[in-house]
Amino acid sequence: MTRYKLNDPELTRRRFINMAMGTTATVGVVSLLGTLGGAHPVFRLTEDKKPPMEGDILVHADEAKEGVPITMADLSDTQVTAWPMGTDADGNQIIRKGEPNNLLALYKFASGELGGEANVEAAIDGQVVAYSDICTHAGCPVPDAKDGTGMFCPCHSGQYDPKQGGIVVGGPPPHKLAQLPIVADGDNIKVAGFFLTHPYPYTEDASWEAAKEAAKGA
Repeated sequence: MTRYKLNDPELTRRRFINMAMGTTATVGVVSLLGTLGGAHPVFRLTEDKKPPMEGDILVHADEAKEGVPITMADLSDTQVTAWPMGTDADGNQIIRKGEPNNLLALYKFASGELGGEANVEAAIDGQVVAYSDICTHAGCPVPDAKDGTGMFCPCHSGQYDPKQGGIVVGGPPPHKLAQLPIVADGDNIKVAGFFLTHPYPYTEDASWEAAKEAAKGA
């Protein structure tokens, strides 16, 4: 009895084809998921998932004060986190926290401290500025650094300078934090328009432009 077995060429071909089809299917599923994830389908937006919209009031995101409008007196050069709050078609107030990427960071700097790539005209009195508080690298919230040197992402050590327009000063983030134009409305703070550049999770301004148009029509 021989120790060797003859390979059936048909079985070999069949096995190869099955393996190839399995690999192709796996790649196809991964590609589809990646496409859907990257598309970030804003056409299904509900009011709580829309990005910050013009006229929204900024309210505290901190659990102890969540939903309370932020006043100018609440602000300093230490970060205050915020959600945008708008209204639905029936006039009900809606905090737009259904989209975690809507988290914002507010600062008030001394006169003349805000500069660099910051759009001073989109800030209040050139002092109060708002940014997306979501790291452009992997989507983590970005608190103040403990040593007071700016904003530090705890996930992958991304660093940003809020005094210089949220520019990247360290770590892997691919681009700066998006600035949100704001205006004063009495003692409250309102959104004056969409983010000036693409926020996370959008990877380019073109995709953000499309998202803005979809949000307007939602």
